[in-house]
Amino acid sequence: MTDVVVAIFIATYVGMAAGQVPGLKLDRSGIALIGAIALIATDAVTPAQASGFVDRSTMMLLFGLMIVAAQFGVAGVFEGAARRIAALADRPRRLLGAVIVVAGTLSAGLANDIVVFAMTPLLCTGLRSRGVNPVPYLMALAAAANAGSAATLIGNPQNILIGQMTGLGFWRYAAIAVPVAVATLAIAYGVIAWIWRAQLAAPLPAVQASGERTPLYSDRRQYAKALIATAALLILFATPVPREIPTLAVAGVLLASRRIESRALIGDVDWNLLILFAGLFVVTGAFLVEMQGEAGAGGIAARLADAGWLPDRLSRLVPLALAVSNTIGNVPAVILILQAWPSPPDGAMVALAILSTLAGNLLLVGSLANIIVAERARANGIKLSFAEHARAGVPITLLSTAVAAAWLTALGIIRL
Repeated sequence: MTDVVVAIFIATYVGMAAGQVPGLKLDRSGIALIGAIALIATDAVTPAQASGFVDRSTMMLLFGLMIVAAQFGVAGVFEGAARRIAALADRPRRLLGAVIVVAGTLSAGLANDIVVFAMTPLLCTGLRSRGVNPVPYLMALAAAANAGSAATLIGNPQNILIGQMTGLGFWRYAAIAVPVAVATLAIAYGVIAWIWRAQLAAPLPAVQASGERTPLYSDRRQYAKALIATAALLILFATPVPREIPTLAVAGVLLASRRIESRALIGDVDWNLLILFAGLFVVTGAFLVEMQGEAGAGGIAARLADAGWLPDRLSRLVPLALAVSNTIGNVPAVILILQAWPSPPDGAMVALAILSTLAGNLLLVGSLANIIVAERARANGIKLSFAEHARAGVPITLLSTAVAAAWLTALGIIRL
């Protein structure tokens, strides 16, 4: 049975790297789900074992946070933010800065995938209506969403996973990560402004003022509920209560609305991402159970430590983060690392959360946020190509990773 498990594991992670299966309309979520189904169908694992591999606390936290993000969506916050940005009639560099600040700020408190999913088509429409090439601003949206999400343990899926499975303190992590995220936003602005300097030097087409300022929200009451829910979570995250408990409680309160149907909020949940998590938990869990048996009492982590391959220092973690985030993806990579390394030091996990997120800016396939921006833009007739993304993404990633490594070393978080 070991051969079956190993074969399914390899096939699943090859699929994660490819992103699709030739001739089929399968994406990463479908590949992960089929991998889990294959394990159960071949009796490699039982349904009960498969259920046990899934980290329920992470799934509950992720679901609850998606409901909170959906509350901002029904309040019109994403639409209002995108329209405010696109309506700027000042210099293009100010418009670029607005995209980066708004996307980075929203992504720190909400899942970055949700932010870019909502804002990309709105930004495309607003900028094209003014005759502006949206590509540099879409690049800024993706880069800023990744950078901003590195600031907190709820900013992106891999950070949520790391926070839940390791017990990192929410505010302690933020104190370390926020300066890196801010520096990366500044780097993204500088790199994009330099690469597209000719376009950004030209004045934007004039916009006729309407006399009214575009509101940040379309429904004041729902916006207030979203702000109160977020504030409550941030306060509760500082307590010893497991983060998924208050998150689900707040989500339940938001669902019990007299004005917004529950299906409106539930419909905005990224079920594909939840399926991706569940499928990878099962595939990776089954593989590691088999490998732990092969490795003996010391386990996989002990074998890696003996071989000098354990990513407990920057000299190993930086190249690992860059490689795996831009091949199999940062979410599958983090799931694999955490399940193979049962008792990692906090410093290594702080570094993993920051570096795996920043590494997502390197290539277009480096993060789900990048892919969402490219696909949503393409649906609106705009192409953000692999080459255009890499043109800005490579220098942004290399510079921000160097800054992060220097910062983490200076604080004594992790060894070189």
